[in-house]
Amino acid sequence: MKFGLRAGALVSILAAGALSAAFADEPVPGASLESLLALAKERNPDYAGMRYEAQAATERVTPAGALPDPKFRTEWMDITKMGEQNPTLLPANVGSTRYTLMQDLPWFGKRGLKRDIAQLEADGSQSKVSVSWSELKAKIKSAQAQRHYLRGSEKLTQEILDLMQRLEKISQARYAGGLAAQQDVIRAQVEQTNMKNELVALESESRQVDARLNTLLARPATAPLAAPEILRTVPGLAQLDFGKLAEHARQHNPQLFTEEARIRAAEKNRDLTYKNRYPDFTLSISPTQYQSAIKEWGLMLEVNIPLQQSTRRAQERESEAMLSAAQSRKEALANQLLSDLAENLAAMEAAQHSDMLMTSSLLPQAELTFSSALAGYENGKVDFATLLDAQRQIRQARQNQIKAQFEAQMRFAEIEKLIGEDL
Repeated sequence: MKFGLRAGALVSILAAGALSAAFADEPVPGASLESLLALAKERNPDYAGMRYEAQAATERVTPAGALPDPKFRTEWMDITKMGEQNPTLLPANVGSTRYTLMQDLPWFGKRGLKRDIAQLEADGSQSKVSVSWSELKAKIKSAQAQRHYLRGSEKLTQEILDLMQRLEKISQARYAGGLAAQQDVIRAQVEQTNMKNELVALESESRQVDARLNTLLARPATAPLAAPEILRTVPGLAQLDFGKLAEHARQHNPQLFTEEARIRAAEKNRDLTYKNRYPDFTLSISPTQYQSAIKEWGLMLEVNIPLQQSTRRAQERESEAMLSAAQSRKEALANQLLSDLAENLAAMEAAQHSDMLMTSSLLPQAELTFSSALAGYENGKVDFATLLDAQRQIRQARQNQIKAQFEAQMRFAEIEKLIGEDL
């Protein structure tokens, strides 16, 4: 038993190694968003599954409008010839043989309605493919933006760590000259330890994001990803008009397409239900063979009688209710989409305003404050606590700038998902 478990583990390790080797031969993605989207469109299994489901729904259209298969029946009459012979199935040796060919025929228009319903369901499945791709794109865009944010935070933390090492050397020199307390050196070392802890946390979070992104790309969780190069350009505030974006959402959002297809399918289903008030037919032709010759021909028309009116009225009310439900779902979805659009648009505008304030005002002020505090500390005019406070201000300003850019990218991805197209 133990040998079997070890052998299974060895096989798993070898398979994982072979898979990693296969991925090692391909170019490392991740530098640009376009490379990630192209890879996800090709490999993501959820998206592939939705495409196959849409293909299956398309293949159901032709059978839905086709006639049912005809039926053939053979009847051997008097197979013992009034007891004069042993039973036989040879047509020439029985009393008579009747051959019946039957075809079921639905009421006029039913086949067309069934075909239309199947086509609308196929259209809805195709819209679901677009929904799946839109959601997958938004996830990849968000993950790439988060990778930018984390790497920017790592770079900032490393710069602050290098700065604290410089400040430690300055404080050590002043302490050696009797111009500062030993506490300044210790506080600089404590700040360095905090920076190193933050770097560890940021590195761990980066690995987690990379693992999630690799999952979306159908790659091993630990497969390497190239460092992201540049952020996407976010449209200016003048281009983010709610009315225009709302109109884009109504025209291009794939979820609304799906609900519209459901409404039209429910309308066709209602029409088909009302058609069930009328009977379906069965036609058959029956030649009868005596000995070796066909001597009789029969023709049959069969009609089902729709007597169960209470059942049909209930089915008609059900179809009307399903149509109303589909219309209500579309209206609720449209309202929710516009609400989400307004919310994301407001958050994106706030993030852009915050980024501009950080870049044009707060960050330069913080840098000037730090430069002044550093010069004052070296001259003995300010204490080390004031210098640390100035350092924290500039760090906070740059962190807020990076966070605002990240927030704008996240909201941008959500807006594009809601309007159903890239801006």
